[in-house]
Amino acid sequence: MGRATHRVEYEQMLLGRYLHLHKSKGRRADSTLDRSAYILLSRIRMQGPMTIGQLGDAFGLDTSTLNRQTAAAVRGGLIERIPDPDGGMARKFRITAEGERRLDAEREGITRSLDRIMSEWADEDIEAFAGYLKRFNTDIERVEGRPWPRP
Repeated sequence: MGRATHRVEYEQMLLGRYLHLHKSKGRRADSTLDRSAYILLSRIRMQGPMTIGQLGDAFGLDTSTLNRQTAAAVRGGLIERIPDPDGGMARKFRITAEGERRLDAEREGITRSLDRIMSEWADEDIEAFAGYLKRFNTDIERVEGRPWPRP
């Protein structure tokens, strides 16, 4: 493991493992959303109502996968189909009040877990880590050509 990128790869693999172990059946014990719904709701909240085509471009997923994910989210009351506010032909998906509530609860649960994990870190270290993660993610987005909106 001479190159630093080898160490990053290894730590990234462990991070994925710990995220899986931290959850029960792929979810935190107090989770109300699965991973795909969490990401879908987060994107729609940040960007506003989106069509299947826009979601496909954003996530790099095929229409059938997105149809399954959005159908489950509609059935769960997390999103709803609306006419395009801009007058386009395709219908868009908008987050519902229930989707907002559950997304907030999920995000708060994840933040509480991170607070426990990083309880002995200095605030400056947490800020630096957040900055490096943002840089890492924005570089992935740049390479893939799929930027993610940020607050």
